[in-house]
Amino acid sequence: MALFEKAPAKINLALDVLSKRDDGFHNVEMLMTTIDLADRIKLTSLEEDRIEISLESRFVPSDERNLAYKAAFAFKKKYGIEKGVQIHIEKSIPVSAGLGGGSSDAAAVLRGLNRLWSLDRPMGELAELGADIGSDVPFCVYGNTGIAKGRGEIVEKLAPPPPCWVVLAKPDIGVSTRTIFQRIILDDLTHPNTDQIISALENKDFDQMCCNIGNVLENITLKVYPEVRRIKNAMIQAGAAGTLMSGSGPTVYGLVEHYTTAKRIYNGMRGFCHEVYLVRLLG
Repeated sequence: MALFEKAPAKINLALDVLSKRDDGFHNVEMLMTTIDLADRIKLTSLEEDRIEISLESRFVPSDERNLAYKAAFAFKKKYGIEKGVQIHIEKSIPVSAGLGGGSSDAAAVLRGLNRLWSLDRPMGELAELGADIGSDVPFCVYGNTGIAKGRGEIVEKLAPPPPCWVVLAKPDIGVSTRTIFQRIILDDLTHPNTDQIISALENKDFDQMCCNIGNVLENITLKVYPEVRRIKNAMIQAGAAGTLMSGSGPTVYGLVEHYTTAKRIYNGMRGFCHEVYLVRLLG
């Protein structure tokens, strides 16, 4: 028995770091929405009690380090499942890009195993299970548009953003989220106006949304990786209405209202890096 699950990428409309926690992690506020760029997960139930991962990517591990493996292991342990599962991942989301690819794969495995083995557990329970796997996983369990707080485990659904196009540009580098978070100086952060973004979503106000998107990690990554700054400047000069780095980077996205402008920016950004995408919002 096999089934398929879609694992869409996300972008951050806001990413704020509020404080350092006693457990060494940070309290965050991450306003995220899904985009039409997705991995495809195939789950096949096995009688033998084992977890197999297969994928065609030399940048992603196919063992217990893979977040999809961690998700399957946690699911089986939580619900006492003695069957096994074969997980095949068709990668479309760039790796180490700030787009939540690994987290979305893990979330898709949780949703998919819930269906595959007919457990019918609520999404909130799956999100809670995903919180121990990664801070983006709880949001990715729900998808669409929402704000994640705490370590990412507290998720509140939000109104979808106004329809627009998204141009994504990823330089040929990977960024370690842990490295970027280690460089945070809380007193130096300029916090985004998350309430204004939420208001823009509720009012379907594209201009207000673009004026208020913000990411406190952006300046840190721009200092460490000048390639990211070059791409952001090029995106702004090309005419994107709102431009921001997603997650800890290095992918920069531009929000564009009209397809003709988005296509022109897409074509222009291909001169700066190989991985450029033109997608719609799903959230």
